[in-house]
Amino acid sequence: MRSAPVVVVLPKRHGDARGWFTESYSVPAFAALGIACTFVQDNHSLSAPAFTLRGLHFQTPQRGQDKLIRCIRGRIFDVAVDIRKGSPTYGRWVGAELSAENGHQLFVPIGFAHGFLTLEPDCEVTYKCSDTYAPEADGGIRWDDPALLALGVSTSGGIAWPLPPGTIPELSAKDAVQPLLSDFDSPFAYDGRPLEPLA
Repeated sequence: MRSAPVVVVLPKRHGDARGWFTESYSVPAFAALGIACTFVQDNHSLSAPAFTLRGLHFQTPQRGQDKLIRCIRGRIFDVAVDIRKGSPTYGRWVGAELSAENGHQLFVPIGFAHGFLTLEPDCEVTYKCSDTYAPEADGGIRWDDPALLALGVSTSGGIAWPLPPGTIPELSAKDAVQPLLSDFDSPFAYDGRPLEPLA
């Protein structure tokens, strides 16, 4: 079974005077969305400064990772970029705001680069991965590559990160020098399912 496409997951919250309860992950519920991978590692990051940018990251086959991302403190702008060779949406991106308040999650399958920008200080992000970290398979694309186009847009390049004018994001040394898409020979095969707009 193929993985689901990039999709925003909206877990239902059950609330009362005490607060709320949600199932953030359930095998049957996620299988109904087409997400049938087995997750084997959970990651948790804290980004102290606002406008910290992590990405765009992926692991190459045979150590590719499906990811399920959620923000448990603060707000982030989360992005997936299609990097599957032969895809009609190659180099196209979609994004969604994930926050502790809205509880939304983003599923990013193998064959997509992933990154996020924090929108306020002290953001905590957790994500489930379908394979463990493999340094030899670690890869990335430049966060500010102008060749990356929004899905359905043909005139403006680059990811529309919601940065205040003149703001330079906080980056790791590695992310500051990732290759451009034009210098990347993708090892990911197109599975016949183009990237679609997020609901």
